[in-house]
Amino acid sequence: MRGTRFGVTARLIAVLIVLGLAIFPVYWMFVTALTPDGALFGHSLNLLPDLSRFAVFADALGDGRVAKWLLNSLIIAAGTTALSIVLGIPLGYAMSRFSFRGKATVGLTLLFTQMLPEALLVVPLFAMFRRFDLLNSLHGLILADTAFTLPVVALILKGAIDGVPRDLDEAARVDGGRPLTVLARIIMPLIAPSVAAAAVIAFFSAWNEYVFAVTFVFDKSLQPASVGVASFIGEQDTSIQSIMAVALLFTLPAVAFYLFAQRYVVSGMTAGAVKG
Repeated sequence: MRGTRFGVTARLIAVLIVLGLAIFPVYWMFVTALTPDGALFGHSLNLLPDLSRFAVFADALGDGRVAKWLLNSLIIAAGTTALSIVLGIPLGYAMSRFSFRGKATVGLTLLFTQMLPEALLVVPLFAMFRRFDLLNSLHGLILADTAFTLPVVALILKGAIDGVPRDLDEAARVDGGRPLTVLARIIMPLIAPSVAAAAVIAFFSAWNEYVFAVTFVFDKSLQPASVGVASFIGEQDTSIQSIMAVALLFTLPAVAFYLFAQRYVVSGMTAGAVKG
């Protein structure tokens, strides 16, 4: 009995330690944003926030640029996530369930795209986007980000669909179901956790993307927050508190989306276990 209690206590302590390590960077940004310059560059370490300086967040939100940057990041991340999922589901389904010429080549190509750094493709994409009038626009960034996230999403969904027994497809087709009907009504509910996981990956990738955003967008009102935060670093004067406040505001929406999607991942896995 004591051994069981000790094991539970040890696991609880381990979970709390891991949780603390994950949360501490966000907490440290919060503390730094509320620390005055004298204490910030002092010799003593202050782990408690000075709530009397909470106005730094109000000033950050009061800056119209920050709100606009966050909105642009939300539009880009949401658009990239939606487009990646909409295109990745049929692509993953086709690669999992159908045999066609060049199937192996398609799979290798998707893997190969993940080996190329963004910086290597900036110049050819810039020339292509200028020709099709996609520069300095949010939808251009959505297309560029989708090009990088779609292979990952498609491969994740292909693996999830591979785990669905083909007997379900055959039974549905015997009843007159077409491939798209089978995908929508049979397979999609079963791979919902994988879809949620792929959506999280696509959202975070687009939310944190910097290279394409700083290269393809010239208008400051169209810049996402990943680029806007960097503009707070000046040549002669840099407000650490302002940077940390804006960085924290930039971090919270991504964390909120992860917590929102995690609920569907867990509920989908639980539903699959009950059905089994």
